[in-house]
Amino acid sequence: MSGEEIIIDGSFGEGGGQILRTSTGLAAALWQGTDGRELRVVNIRAGRPKPGLRVQHVAAVNAAAEVAAAGIEGARLDSRELSFRPAGSRAGTYRFEIPTAGSAMLVLQTILPALITADGDSEVLISGGTHNPFAPCFQYVRDVFCTLAEAANVSVALTLERVGFYPAGGGRIRCQVRGVGSPEHVGPLRLLTRGELRRIEALSAAADTLPEHIVQRQARRVQERLEGAGLPAEVQSARWPADCGGTVVFLRAVFSHGLAGFSALGRRGKPAERVADEAVDELLAFLDADGAVDPHAADQLITILALCPRASQLTTTRITNHLLTNAEVIRQITGRQVTVEGELDRPGKVILDRTP
Repeated sequence: MSGEEIIIDGSFGEGGGQILRTSTGLAAALWQGTDGRELRVVNIRAGRPKPGLRVQHVAAVNAAAEVAAAGIEGARLDSRELSFRPAGSRAGTYRFEIPTAGSAMLVLQTILPALITADGDSEVLISGGTHNPFAPCFQYVRDVFCTLAEAANVSVALTLERVGFYPAGGGRIRCQVRGVGSPEHVGPLRLLTRGELRRIEALSAAADTLPEHIVQRQARRVQERLEGAGLPAEVQSARWPADCGGTVVFLRAVFSHGLAGFSALGRRGKPAERVADEAVDELLAFLDADGAVDPHAADQLITILALCPRASQLTTTRITNHLLTNAEVIRQITGRQVTVEGELDRPGKVILDRTP
């Protein structure tokens, strides 16, 4: 594929920023400057109420460009087309700031493939939101995604230095990534069954500007719901300094062969009990379905597994549009076969064939 221009339609599938993050992230990790390959993403977020790049998307692609020493055009607000020409991933010390409450976790998701394949270790400081709607929260990324990825020879250490709730942001995460030097050193995964449930870990937390009873009510509701379902759990509580009010409930289910995570965020006017109910409902739905990993882990893990030239398989309790979209982006960037067996919103299986 030397010298090839790969064009990806940014309006297909879920049609959002994930297409941009996955495509630039994989190109940054897998392409070298000597290849002469260029990625062009067109019709970016064409079907969204505000089409084109938002502030958080510009931050993510610029971060990928810095890590991969990429030439980049179109990385500006409202742009609907982007060109990206990576020279190769580089280990280093990086600092990225999102000037809004945009998700720091999604910026990390964009640059992580390149940092993993870099020839050396990296440290990254990202400022922005850490607990955002429509993005994985810090605890999910650290305690579920990063833990599952360890089996693929991926080592990522995450530290929450300051929480950033929507809409103020102001959070800060520190990330240390071990570079393995080559995609060949990323291992395959075979996650087909989750095994027996060992324990459930729960966290109820809020900004310290909010009354303490909110954290207590969330925790009490989680305890009541889980005990009522015959699933006792120890619930930890926390109050964090933050630039604005916000709350989170995070649940982690630990199985003999895997992990799963579920979270819900509070907002003004949303009862604490409802926040707890949303997270518990997701957990119970997962336990009632077949699959080794939760829906969010499925679409996040296959991006990392796309680095490995060997075959991988995983099952999930629910096929999502995000998963289908990521699978298609992986096909276009890598040229390998990615098969998703099953129907949308039902349990299914993902098979990544060997690199051709």
